[in-house]
Amino acid sequence: MLEGMTWIRTIAWPEADGQLKEAYDWQAAALGSPAEFTILGSLYPAIVEERLRLYRVVEHCPSSLTPVERQAAALTTSLLNGTGHCASGLQLKLRSLGVSEDAIHGIQHDPTAPTTGEPRLDSICRHAAKLTLTPKAMAEDDLVSLRTHGLSDLDLLDLNNIVSYYNYINRVVMGLGLRSEIATAHEATNAVPGDEANQTS
Repeated sequence: MLEGMTWIRTIAWPEADGQLKEAYDWQAAALGSPAEFTILGSLYPAIVEERLRLYRVVEHCPSSLTPVERQAAALTTSLLNGTGHCASGLQLKLRSLGVSEDAIHGIQHDPTAPTTGEPRLDSICRHAAKLTLTPKAMAEDDLVSLRTHGLSDLDLLDLNNIVSYYNYINRVVMGLGLRSEIATAHEATNAVPGDEANQTS
């Protein structure tokens, strides 16, 4: 249980049973234990399971966006939403992918005007920032500018899903008081559950 770490009651892994235990075990198979974000929804086991399923499918879109581009878009979103829990994990993911501290700082310093040194990556992050801060202002021209950097329609769909997903989970985290930071690369990089066929029943 996340005692003192959130604003609602949660159910610890040893106390879980039924659908909740199955969902916890599914994520724990790779991570070693259910993530704090997963535990946050534990009073409603069905949403825990569906969030894990959504997390997996969002992370496995077969687009040509690179892992760095995907995580940078998610980091931009989480920084602008002030969600330290998610942002801390995404920074660890980017470091594990070999991204320099200068490039990460180029996003952190001003997520609306990133300076990573890579024009395509900066364009992706600017798009994530606009969709996060001013969704009403989005226009078709925003996609045209990304296409000039080589993004296909599937890439655009993937980017949209990533930014939308992180806006969703950022609000879950902030609205229920999860303020801890993810401390290790293992926690950051192993939270996506494996194949459902391998899910413990």
